[in-house]
Amino acid sequence: MNEAMLTLDHALAKLLAVARPIAEVDEVDTLECVGRVLAAPIRSGIDVPPSDNSMMDGYAVSCADVRTSGVKLRIAQRIPAGSMGHALERGTAARIFTGAPIPAGVDAIVMQELCEAEGDELIINHVPRDGEWITRRGSDIHSGAQVLSGGTRLRPQEAGLAASVGTATVSVFRRLRVALFSTGSELVMPGERLPPGSIFNSNRFLLRGLIQSLGCSLTDFGIVRDDLEDTRRLLREAAQRHDLIVTCGGVSAGEEDHVRPAVQAEGELDLWKIALKPGKPLAYGRVRNAADGTSFVGLPGNPVSAFVTFVIVVRPLILKLQGAAHLGPFVEQRRAEFDLPKPDSRREFLRARVGVSGGLELFPNQSSAVLTSIAWADGLVDNPPCNKIRYGDLVRFLPFAGLLY
Repeated sequence: MNEAMLTLDHALAKLLAVARPIAEVDEVDTLECVGRVLAAPIRSGIDVPPSDNSMMDGYAVSCADVRTSGVKLRIAQRIPAGSMGHALERGTAARIFTGAPIPAGVDAIVMQELCEAEGDELIINHVPRDGEWITRRGSDIHSGAQVLSGGTRLRPQEAGLAASVGTATVSVFRRLRVALFSTGSELVMPGERLPPGSIFNSNRFLLRGLIQSLGCSLTDFGIVRDDLEDTRRLLREAAQRHDLIVTCGGVSAGEEDHVRPAVQAEGELDLWKIALKPGKPLAYGRVRNAADGTSFVGLPGNPVSAFVTFVIVVRPLILKLQGAAHLGPFVEQRRAEFDLPKPDSRREFLRARVGVSGGLELFPNQSSAVLTSIAWADGLVDNPPCNKIRYGDLVRFLPFAGLLY
């Protein structure tokens, strides 16, 4: 067991080095692919768009017929989206709508706002340039091009992109199966009576939501009382059907902290102290099963520490296990609208939100016991060890929008 203080980067490197990504693949309807990780690249079998088309509602013309403003042309055809017009005759125009294919003989679209139409007669009050308001075939995607790479986490925009090249089904890694439980005889659920010395189990709601937001298949085992045999039994059960076990609390060396000896009895455990604030303690190991073992992560019981440790450490682990190619958080540079004259010796993640001016405001109480701080905040300031922050400094900011999916 390693009791030395690890840097966050070192801890992440150790964690990710032993993570074994899922190998099993599902074929799913593209309509149902959001939140999954692509197992194979997607290539386009078509040009997008498949033909030249109009960007605007207006009139399709030949520039040779409109050399001066005020030219009159006959409206010879009408081309809505989804239909094909015929070749444009010289001296005529075609009424055309957004997305409609461009017929032969047309080299510009004139916006309808720049034209006057009465019956089949059209006055054009604009001299168009060649190619004006025409989207060319293949200007977005060429046939044969790779549009999405393996390891891509599919958001709605990627699903739309896959559909735009005619992809009806996609190959994705199966969902990561995650088991979750909290430990502690003092924990009760909201709605139950709160006896003296007890607390409501907020971590269950917090971690359940975080795991589900990453697209995992979650089994929530609820609360495990402070009992060694019950904890061992649950670990054995969870290890048989899951890829990852996440627990909260019970990994210290106290007489009622049973997760640590339970994991050691059912597998192997490495208890790390990470130079991270909040969230210094982290337990990592494997629980034996019939195959090659199930990964185990034990988080600190303090809710803010559990939250920060999850989004900074466990999230990239889950992404690696899911087969995702990109594991790092999205980072912004923003102006600090606060002072931090006494920084911590550890790498610190400060709860902050974006003010009306675009700068960052700091939550006044950065205690790891203040759950309101993460509900108030828009993200975390990633501050290096011993780094003082002065009002106006640029700081690294990790928005929750890039950490909670």
